[in-house]
Amino acid sequence: MSERFDCHYCRTPLQGKKYVEKDGHNCCVKCFEKICANTCAECRKPIGVDSKELHYKNRYWHDSCFRCAKCYHPLANEQFIYKDNKIMCAKCTTREDALRCTGCHKLIQAGGKNVEYKGSAWHEECFTCSNCKQSIGAGSFFPKGTDIFCVNCHEQKFAKHCVKCKNPITSGGITYQDQPWHGDCFVCETCHKKLAGQRFTAVEDHYYCVDCYKTFVAKKCSGCNNPITGFGKGSNVVNYEGHSWHEYCFTCKKCSLSLANKRFVRHNEQIYCPDCAKKL
Repeated sequence: MSERFDCHYCRTPLQGKKYVEKDGHNCCVKCFEKICANTCAECRKPIGVDSKELHYKNRYWHDSCFRCAKCYHPLANEQFIYKDNKIMCAKCTTREDALRCTGCHKLIQAGGKNVEYKGSAWHEECFTCSNCKQSIGAGSFFPKGTDIFCVNCHEQKFAKHCVKCKNPITSGGITYQDQPWHGDCFVCETCHKKLAGQRFTAVEDHYYCVDCYKTFVAKKCSGCNNPITGFGKGSNVVNYEGHSWHEYCFTCKKCSLSLANKRFVRHNEQIYCPDCAKKL
């Protein structure tokens, strides 16, 4: 009597039938697919006896399921790249690794013009001002938080404006009485000389250099007829009935006694001390 030739799992006779030898055991096709067959990583179905099986890194596929995860192109007979647990063709891998524009999210072609800033990239035409939406391209720009501004919009929104010409101050500038000025706008009212770093005098919101103030604005001393500037030796002034004197010029006409902060007598447009006035 001959030895029985049965399926290792279901004991179905295999004589004259198709069978598979697996791990030293013979099994019928049904048991092979149910118990022994590898599962396809793509379709999750068993890889049957009649299917061509592909395997890579302990994963298995039907040959028809071994395709690019992006474009689904069959890769059973072609080169492929295994990346992030995905099988991809060389073309899709190149696209995956290529820079994408932060503005339009499309690929930035190798060699194409682009702008890169803080780890992100844009097509030049997509790198636009957050305010006016005009393309900045390769021009100058100012970041503000997550926004990007062209020079003009940044000046209009954030720069200080000169109190005289009302235009933005883009660089430099000076401050006087907490107000901003362009250096070219803070000038003498008369001769237009720049006043930054120079001595000047303010009169009713107008500004004068020392020379112009002396010549055109300052009162004249009734004693020496020179301008009273308020600078240096002439910083102290005596005023009386619409007339002004340097403190050092306010003296008795006869004895030259200084009369600042003292009693005096005015006679015929002249100043006298009380004693000299008695002798007139």
